[in-house]
Amino acid sequence: MNRQAVRTYLEMTDRSALDGDPVPPAGAVLARETACAPAVWRGLYTAVGREYHWVDRLACTDEQIAAYLADPALELWVLRVNSELAGYFELRRHDDGAVEVAYFGLLPAFTGQGLGRFMLTRAVELAWERGATRVWLHTSSLDHSSALSNYLARGFSIWKQETYEVQG
Repeated sequence: MNRQAVRTYLEMTDRSALDGDPVPPAGAVLARETACAPAVWRGLYTAVGREYHWVDRLACTDEQIAAYLADPALELWVLRVNSELAGYFELRRHDDGAVEVAYFGLLPAFTGQGLGRFMLTRAVELAWERGATRVWLHTSSLDHSSALSNYLARGFSIWKQETYEVQG
């Protein structure tokens, strides 16, 4: 059975639009992963996206994931709370100078604690530090119920929406 969902694209075109607190909550450490094993990435993707219909990468082989992670335009950042994996995001540089927050999410046990606000603030700051001409991302109506409000509260604005069919 198919159902419809709405994909919302958001952007920030000026660094001064960012409204957030980059101070990590107690026990939270955000670090770039430069040698992530495919199994670790797959575990993060699966655990974060399970409830939100993240299915586009589930069939990827270890070799495909390794090639994806080796792309110099991609940065993987992992959030740990008291040394436990809590969430991640990916930054992808595009040829036009934009930086996309390509994936972003928390494991279910870590939602509702302000970690998403902190992690998104840092993701956007890092994108601007890398010389972004704009920072953008997209979310789905299938994502966490706080996702869109978090993006808007950090200073993103909607520039496009589209309805699409979801299988299953």
